[in-house]
Amino acid sequence: MGFFSKDIKTLDDLFIHTLRDIYYAEKQSEKSLPKMIDKATDPQLKAGFEKHLTQTKGHIERVEQVFELHGVKAKTVNCPAIDGILAEADEVSGDVYDKEVLDAALIASAQAVEHYEITRYGTLIAWAKQLGRSDCANVLAKNLKEEEATDRKLTEIAESKINLQAAE
Repeated sequence: MGFFSKDIKTLDDLFIHTLRDIYYAEKQSEKSLPKMIDKATDPQLKAGFEKHLTQTKGHIERVEQVFELHGVKAKTVNCPAIDGILAEADEVSGDVYDKEVLDAALIASAQAVEHYEITRYGTLIAWAKQLGRSDCANVLAKNLKEEEATDRKLTEIAESKINLQAAE
């Protein structure tokens, strides 16, 4: 189903499509985080990625809960946006040999993923509320809160030391 497919006729259809999109994105993130953990050299960054991998597994479970609440089968749709973000992250980190610069690149890549997920969750929450599904919105809001906290933590790590070290 394409994004502007004839299968999307209502806001509810669009909600389900976008839920399947974030489900795919979270599953792809779950696959890519172990690689980022392996590449990270800063212990605080590595620990942050490990924590977020655990959170990502919880995000997947919550998205599955929303599918169940909404009475729809949990399945994914391909998301070229997240695929592109992750492919670029892999490409850039493969080209960096200085460990401090690599950590800076990993943070930038992780934040690109976080920002994509934040936009999706924000949209899904707004649509769930519009559809009268505050139950779904409340579950999705937990994921959004964690994604925003991860983004803030990555910024803190980057600005307090990683970017400084990479600039030396």
